[in-house]
Amino acid sequence: MRNIGFKLLVLFLFIVSFCLVPPAASANFTQTQLDEITQLWQTSAHALTEVNCSSCHQNAETKQLIVRPTQESCRSCHEYTVETFLLGKHGIRTLEGLSPLTPAMAHLPMKESAQDLQMSCNTCHDVHSVNTSQAAVDSCLVCHNDPHSLNYKSSPHAQIVELTSLPRPNQDAVTCATCHLPREKVGSAILVNHNNTYVLKPRDRMVKDVCMNCHGVEHSYNSIFDDQLVESNFAGPPTQKMQTFQLVRDLEKKRSSKAK
Repeated sequence: MRNIGFKLLVLFLFIVSFCLVPPAASANFTQTQLDEITQLWQTSAHALTEVNCSSCHQNAETKQLIVRPTQESCRSCHEYTVETFLLGKHGIRTLEGLSPLTPAMAHLPMKESAQDLQMSCNTCHDVHSVNTSQAAVDSCLVCHNDPHSLNYKSSPHAQIVELTSLPRPNQDAVTCATCHLPREKVGSAILVNHNNTYVLKPRDRMVKDVCMNCHGVEHSYNSIFDDQLVESNFAGPPTQKMQTFQLVRDLEKKRSSKAK
């Protein structure tokens, strides 16, 4: 019954879209595409929580069809996610009323094939499958072409991801999103901070909010300030030793000797 109901809803939206949008736009939808969308949706997190076509494609107040939902549709359920996304590099232009960021505007190397992609929720998240495993790594590599990003899949962190067969990374997986979009406790919920700029600068902010969730403070600092290690995506142990930690040990040793 649920499957029949969903197909009827898809058919309804298809008919409405034909009436409300120009024929050229509605002609872009085929039955094959609708069937593919249905299949993707049926195994998604949205389907499990009864979020269907109208949840994103229908204005809650006017009931009019939204052909291409924006972050405002996402905001109705994911307010914290959208708010933090708009504060980061990916979304700040949209927040300021400018055209969305594209990889062509970036200072870091980006894939030639992705130069004109506009940054939005839909850029990283498949809108119908809502596959967060894909968004956690593969979506990043669609655009990013710098050594740090390209070295991820051969890094020790990436090997942890391979230990799980879940449709989304488990709590032990270390993906691009684990470090660059860290989870935060907001009230009683654990949510993902989509401000991708927040933990980049200064680097010691990443140490506190990300690295030390798994590593000790000294290992974390020695690693995050090692430019070659960062470029290799932490392929091995840190090779530098920050003098600050040795000074602390010497001071503690001196205090201990005085106490005796």
